[in-house]
Amino acid sequence: MAPTLALLVLCQVALYTTVTPKKVCGRPPVTDGIDELSLKHVYEVAEELTLTCEQGYLPSTATPRRMTCTATGEWTQSDLACSPKMCPIPRPLQPLARGRTEAPFKSVLNFTCDDGYVMQGANESSCLHDGTWSNQAPLCKAVNCDLPKPPTDGRIAHDKPVSGSTTMYGQGWTYECNPPKAPSYERGTCMADGRATEPPVCRDVSCTIPPSLPNGFITFAVMREHSYKETVKYACNEHYVLEGEAEIQCRNTGNWSSNPVCRAPCKVGIKRGRIYYNAKKLWIADLKPNRVLHGEHVAFYCLNKAERCGYPVASTCNDGTLLIPECFQEPGKVDYTIRAKSLPSEIAVCTTSPPASPTSPASPASPARTA
Repeated sequence: MAPTLALLVLCQVALYTTVTPKKVCGRPPVTDGIDELSLKHVYEVAEELTLTCEQGYLPSTATPRRMTCTATGEWTQSDLACSPKMCPIPRPLQPLARGRTEAPFKSVLNFTCDDGYVMQGANESSCLHDGTWSNQAPLCKAVNCDLPKPPTDGRIAHDKPVSGSTTMYGQGWTYECNPPKAPSYERGTCMADGRATEPPVCRDVSCTIPPSLPNGFITFAVMREHSYKETVKYACNEHYVLEGEAEIQCRNTGNWSSNPVCRAPCKVGIKRGRIYYNAKKLWIADLKPNRVLHGEHVAFYCLNKAERCGYPVASTCNDGTLLIPECFQEPGKVDYTIRAKSLPSEIAVCTTSPPASPTSPASPASPARTA
C-alpha cells in the first residue's frame, strides 16, 4: 500500500504545478484623451506598448511614451498626458462666453436670438478635432411687420421714417384721429410675432371742468368741459411751490393727465437761536419774514457736550411742516442775550459730527406751522 500512496501524492503535486498561472498585466490605466482602441485586455511580462493621443488631443511630452509589463504584473510609468485641441471663440461671442477666447475639443456652443429676431443658420456648433467649428455663428435678423393700418378717420405718425411696405420689430408709432375725436389707445408697435398692433377706434372724448387747485389758480381757462388734447395751466399763490406738471392735458381716456399740488411754506418754529439758511448764518430774529419755502433746507446748531463744540443738523420744509432736530436746545433769554458767544452756533465747529439724530415735531411752545 505504501508505494501506491506515494505515487498518488506525486501526481497531485505535478497537477498543481502545471495549472499555476504566470504573472500578466491587464489593460494599463489611462487618462482622458489617450487612445484606448489599440489597447489589449492582457499583456505578457516584458511586453511593451506605445501610448498615443486620440484624435482631437495633443501629447504633452515626446518621451517616455512606452510602457513595459514587469514581472510583478505592474506597468512602468509614463508621463504622457493628452490635452484637448482648442477652438477660438469668435470675437463677437466672447463677451457672452464670460471673456473666454477659446473652447476645448468637443465643446458645443448653443445659439439663441432675442425676442423679435429670427435665426439664420445653425442653432449650435461643435469644436472639432482639428480646432475648427462645425458651423459658423448664425445671424439674428429682426422680425418685420407689414406697415400698420391707420384708424378710420385718422392717421399714423411713425417714430422713425419708414420706407417700403414693412417695418422692423420694436418700431413704434402714434395713432391720431381727426379732431375732435380721440383714439381708444394712442400707441402701436411691431411685435415679436411679426404682427402690427391693430388700429384703434376713433371716438368722441371730453374731460370734465378742470378741477380747482387749493392754494393755487388756473392761469387762463374757460370753465367748461374740454376736448381731447386741450390743455389747462395752473399756478400757485405767492410763497407756495407747485409740485407736478403745471400744464395738464385732456387724455384719450376722458381724464386729465395729472393733478398738481401747491405745497405750503414753513415757519421756523424757534424764538431764540441761530440757523443756517440760504448759505447764510442768521439769528432767528433776522429771518424776516419768518418763512422758508417747501423743499428748502434749514440747519439748526446742536452741542456736542463731550467735545464742547457745535455742529449743524439740517431739516427740510415739507408742505408747511419743518421738524426741529431733537438735539437742538433753544437757549434761555439770559444765554441768548448775555452769553450768546457760548451758544453751539458760535463756538468751535466740531471736526466730526455725531450720528444724525432723528428729528421730531416741534413742541407746542414753538410750533412749525404754515407761514
